[in-house]
Amino acid sequence: MLLIRAATDTDQDSILEIYNEAVLNSTATFDTEPRSHEKQYQWFHSHKENHPVIVAEENGSITGWASLSSWSDKKAYDTTVEVSVYVHVDHRGKGIGKKLLQIITLEGKKTKNHTAISRIAADNKVSLHIHEQIGYRHIGVFKEAGMKFGKYIDVYLMQYLY
Repeated sequence: MLLIRAATDTDQDSILEIYNEAVLNSTATFDTEPRSHEKQYQWFHSHKENHPVIVAEENGSITGWASLSSWSDKKAYDTTVEVSVYVHVDHRGKGIGKKLLQIITLEGKKTKNHTAISRIAADNKVSLHIHEQIGYRHIGVFKEAGMKFGKYIDVYLMQYLY
């Protein structure tokens, strides 16, 4: 049975493993170097009340995670958050990412955010589709915004207004 819950310090190694696999093997993140344990704990503890981090747990193992992070450090953007969702490579295609996106989006409203933004690489068709299903709308495309694996990649911007 899949359990979605708030992330804790003890989940950080699993979150880091899932994230670093994405860094090395996908365009789900534009980071190109794996994150260290120290940076992971700094990232986790930098999340404020309106920036929750949640995990999906099944049979005692973390199968995915999602977070809301600050969109910008400028004060006027305090209620605009960026969505992140990552699923362990062995658990993709089971609906975990969609469930995490649904719940983290609802958490954004509960924590009094106004809008959620998601940046998605053009080749990540599954993520684009799931965001559309949840109610995110396309608001633009950054052409050739990042380079990963030796090629420039377009980035779609999607938004959810609460």
